[in-house]
Amino acid sequence: MTDKAMWSAFCKQSGVQGKDYDSWAFGGQPDELAALVLEGKKRSTASVYDLYAYDNEDLPEAGSYSVILDSEDRAVCVIRDTEVRVVPFRDVDEQHARLEGEGDLSLAYWREVHKRIFTQWMKEAGMAFKDSTKIVLEKFEVVYRP
Repeated sequence: MTDKAMWSAFCKQSGVQGKDYDSWAFGGQPDELAALVLEGKKRSTASVYDLYAYDNEDLPEAGSYSVILDSEDRAVCVIRDTEVRVVPFRDVDEQHARLEGEGDLSLAYWREVHKRIFTQWMKEAGMAFKDSTKIVLEKFEVVYRP
């Protein structure tokens, strides 16, 4: 299903109208991470604040909707952000790591994996990762699945 078809089906079922949405796939392992969302294990995500400006994208906000895509750009589900906050990488807490639903759910695992991927993405954009790098933390809920 395409993101537009998924969004249309969600709007028809929920009565939500006139709302904008984004469509995107989780970085690194989009299929595995989308599956964790569908299983209810992944209820948050993180991204690099400075890359929003670099990519000329708006920051997410609580109440915003996204169609989650797999690695083949097929729509998997619709999520709604329930909370968005920006913190330095060093201040990401254990609760957020647990809600991301990845690995052993520990903060140590989260930091190891995310430091590696954030460093790579920032390097590709000509930036350097630091422990003070601002991170956008999103909590979300699944509001529609086909």
